[in-house]
Amino acid sequence: MSSEMNGAESLVRTLIAGGVDVCFTNPGTSEMHFVAALDKVPGMRCVLGLFEGVVTGAADGYYRMLGKPASTLLHLAPGLANGLANLHNAKKADSGIVNIVGEHATYHIKYDAPLTADIEGTAAPMSHWVKTSPTSQTIAADGALAIAAARQTPGQIATLILPADTAWGPADAVAETAPAAAPARVSDAAVKAAAALLRSGQPATLLMGGAALRQPCLELAGRIAAKTGCGILTEGANTRLERGAGRVQVNRIPYVVEQALAVMKKAGNLVLVGAREPVAFFAYPDKPSLLMDPGASSTKLAGVEDDMAAALAALAGELDCLDMAPAGVATPHRPVLPNGEITPAAIAATLGAMLPEGAIVVDESVTTGREFFPATAGAPPHDWINNRGGSIGYGMPVAIGAAIACPDRKVVALVGDGSAMYTVQSLWTMARENLDITVLIFANGTYNILRGELTNVGVQNPGPRAVDMLSIDRPNLNWVAMAKGMGVEASRANNAEELAKAMDAGLHSEGPYLIEVAL
Repeated sequence: MSSEMNGAESLVRTLIAGGVDVCFTNPGTSEMHFVAALDKVPGMRCVLGLFEGVVTGAADGYYRMLGKPASTLLHLAPGLANGLANLHNAKKADSGIVNIVGEHATYHIKYDAPLTADIEGTAAPMSHWVKTSPTSQTIAADGALAIAAARQTPGQIATLILPADTAWGPADAVAETAPAAAPARVSDAAVKAAAALLRSGQPATLLMGGAALRQPCLELAGRIAAKTGCGILTEGANTRLERGAGRVQVNRIPYVVEQALAVMKKAGNLVLVGAREPVAFFAYPDKPSLLMDPGASSTKLAGVEDDMAAALAALAGELDCLDMAPAGVATPHRPVLPNGEITPAAIAATLGAMLPEGAIVVDESVTTGREFFPATAGAPPHDWINNRGGSIGYGMPVAIGAAIACPDRKVVALVGDGSAMYTVQSLWTMARENLDITVLIFANGTYNILRGELTNVGVQNPGPRAVDMLSIDRPNLNWVAMAKGMGVEASRANNAEELAKAMDAGLHSEGPYLIEVAL
């Protein structure tokens, strides 16, 4: 390579050579040489976000759909800090991401300029791998290590810190990324223990998560259910669930503790496949943290680090059911479009009636969407993505990443109004990139989940100040105006008929479309 190449350019070339060819960016001064390198090196798609939480969330959504990492470009510790909430969600979802974080020039750090901070310390809680590249000559090799870390099974968050002088200094190499290791095979003992639990005659359930929720694994689970009569459940929030007509139907463990306890009592013993023993989202007075029935037991067939498809195939072989027809396959069914008032049930029926084949549903509906699954189970095959980490503001950024990963598929984002305000800047990126996303904003003017949580934690008869802290209706948010102000076509639905009309417009739009759903 020419000695005229600088460290930033060597990094961009290494990223592209390692298959990282999308960069979600919000750069600053210390990243200008990386930005310039994007012009010099062909092959990197760059997507600008106006807030770092949009950038990191988009990288999460991209990985969930393609299973390969994108990179982010963030500005120093404060820029990284702005993106940490969605890196938390990505980490819980086992998404692989390569974060590139600019740093002051090495000789400038000692002067403690205003933006100086501990970037490694900021990155560590939300990263699996963190390194500061010491010289321009080491950047390429460090970039290859970051890619390799992100591509592990399961995916990991890798954060590479790039001091400005290492970016502009000379470099003469592009590094190759080591191939990703194959996922681990589970032991015969784990297979036999799972088979024994399922043969015990006691109620039992396969609790599935991670990549086990893709169609090949679900079909194996359906065969095991057909043989043994066991149930199939998923955790309350999933990285990506393939569902719809023709696929094995799987229900989620409910969020509400009392409902979850009833479901888990019926579930009995658990065979864990990419999931863990279920726990409540929060602690509540006089309610258990662990949701399993006290008399039930569990055995781990496979974790997210394992080859879950091979594990399920081995279990099906042990149970002699590889050739059986799967149980629980959803039949095609479309609800009738509702009339009148918009309710959660009406929204669910509208989605079930109108979701197109191949849709990617990004769900951050929190309270409104808790009952969406039954009405949508018979819709054409689609993917359903949940918020694994629970930090709100994930929905619209993840929708961006999913749309860029799968430009031939319609993305439908279901977001509460309170959640959407955390990353409202996403709308601008959707418009700039002309992404095929239909966004439903459930506008109830409140953090509705927290109204219920007041009761759940034992607060009785909350006063007006408490209620006011959970309301976002003074002033009312105008989502149609906000969307149009950022270049996104939008309309408001005040009843079920208007919702269906707006959905039709959104689904037939080739770019972003927002529907403010009045609740």
